[in-house]
Amino acid sequence: MNIQVTKPAVQWFKKEFDLKGEGEYIRFFARYGGCATIQKGFSLGVAIEEPSSAGSLVEIEGLKFFVEESDLWYFNDQHLNVKYSRKLDEIEFEYL
Repeated sequence: MNIQVTKPAVQWFKKEFDLKGEGEYIRFFARYGGCATIQKGFSLGVAIEEPSSAGSLVEIEGLKFFVEESDLWYFNDQHLNVKYSRKLDEIEFEYL
């Protein structure tokens, strides 16, 4: 499973979470509830925390985006693309 984050999305994370971009971690995790197209009854959450056992990790502009190994099931062998929607002024998740 690969994680891709567009540069506008990286800038959104820096602004939204007041991140400097040097060695900071952003975790994507499966959470119960919500509405997602990939797993019924679950949605994708975001947290600022360090990994304990990263199943997938990518570093972009000093920020480290990751999914714990225990949450890989949520993606059902698909990749995560995180992009910024200027129209909505928020990030969007695509599963490829």
